[in-house]
Amino acid sequence: MKNDFFKYQAQTSPHPLAMEVSHAKGSYIYDTTGKAYLDFVAGVSACSLGHSHPKVVQAIKNQVDQYLHVMVYGEYIQQPAIDLTKLLAEHLPTPLESTYLVNSGTEAIEGSLKLARRYTGRSEIIAAKSAYHGNTMGSLSLMDYDERKTPFLPLIPDVKHIEFNSELDLLQITDNTAAVILETIQGGAGFIEPTNDYLHKVQLRCNEVGAVFILDEIQPGIGRTGKLFGFENYNCQPDVVVTGKGLGGGLPIGAFTASKEMMSSLSDNPKMGHITTFGGNPVIAAAALATLKEVTESNLMAEALEKEQLFRKHLQHKHIKEIRGKGLMLAAFTDSAEMTNKVILEAQNQGLILFWLLFEQKAIRITPPLTISNEEIIEGCRIITTILDTI
Repeated sequence: MKNDFFKYQAQTSPHPLAMEVSHAKGSYIYDTTGKAYLDFVAGVSACSLGHSHPKVVQAIKNQVDQYLHVMVYGEYIQQPAIDLTKLLAEHLPTPLESTYLVNSGTEAIEGSLKLARRYTGRSEIIAAKSAYHGNTMGSLSLMDYDERKTPFLPLIPDVKHIEFNSELDLLQITDNTAAVILETIQGGAGFIEPTNDYLHKVQLRCNEVGAVFILDEIQPGIGRTGKLFGFENYNCQPDVVVTGKGLGGGLPIGAFTASKEMMSSLSDNPKMGHITTFGGNPVIAAAALATLKEVTESNLMAEALEKEQLFRKHLQHKHIKEIRGKGLMLAAFTDSAEMTNKVILEAQNQGLILFWLLFEQKAIRITPPLTISNEEIIEGCRIITTILDTI
């Protein structure tokens, strides 16, 4: 299988981890030799309920017996998509009630940018320095990291960048601005939280000049920070909220939600201002609905904050300089990028899955399933600190 992987499947880097997966259940992934790996990454924040959660699996099976794809998004009425978008609206503040379902987080970002330009009639988009919103052309345009952007130029025009958490930079948001788009917690930059009521101040400035305030909740959303949406921790409310990753329960999904008035601007002049074949796919919507129900009806969100404290307690080590983030969206910083790299690679050898952040090379990503047990957390932390003892 490994030979065929390298020969036939397009690679994203010269050195993938290349674990040969047999099956996965709960907090563990198993390779083809039968070795178990405790998963502290959850598919990069995607598997909110762990692997093969029985309620998600059953929802998928039930829907498969009814129908699969039947028509492009938005033409036919399909129960799973209706129930999912209705449940999202019930858990979002007024007037965020209209959700467009798509296939991935980056497509949801693209849709939200189009929505903002269409609704305001303006073109300027303001994003944060060190932002990451995806890798399609529009999402890539929001990044200020030239090394990643330059090979693909030209990208979409009229994008400016401000410093995350800088109140002075808010003056760059003007009546020329169609949208300000921010990650609620900056992911690739090192799990940087907003400080000093920053997001509320962005919201006020956007309201003042008539710009659309978009928050990217693709990583912090769906319970990971102890609230269903990360922005609930920071005294603010976006005009558009973008979700993905953890919403799908292990299946691919993206969504952007706005007011009915704003979202309706995509349906006319021109008609089908945003279209997608497989958005709202009934099987994926069924999986997402089961995931959202479990997250909102259980104690998982409250437990995420308790588990955060458990991580912080058991990752105390002379080589761990800082732990950033909230809930189960954490990044542990070591002395150096080299040390972090050694820990991540050796952890896999010892049966623990860790991963990197996109830009911050000293950080170890810790984004386990919300369902991870206290015992599993303690065991994974023991592996990390034991490795650090040898460095």
